[in-house]
Amino acid sequence: MPVTSLPAIDADTAAADNVSMLVDVREHEEWIRGHAPRAVHIPMNDFVKRASELDPTRPVICVCRSGNRSAQVTAWLLQHDFEAVNLTGGMNSWAAGGHPLVNSAGNPGLVI
Repeated sequence: MPVTSLPAIDADTAAADNVSMLVDVREHEEWIRGHAPRAVHIPMNDFVKRASELDPTRPVICVCRSGNRSAQVTAWLLQHDFEAVNLTGGMNSWAAGGHPLVNSAGNPGLVI
């Protein structure tokens, strides 16, 4: 399914948002190397079977490395009556904006 005209949010706005769930849909190896400290990890390939882990009363900000995979997840969430937005530029823009990244050990992380 092609993804067009999805609601989007920039990294600075997403970082300041303390209400929405930040859901990282990248693969495990990407996640353990570096992620936003408050993010929840649900890989794209597991998303449909794990969507019940989301709080349907909270908006969702979807993020991947560049914004492509998370756009697909955002589209799926919107089709299933969630309030969802895609983080424009993904973790690349998050890191470029100087927002925190941690690895699985809690040390400074990086985007791969």
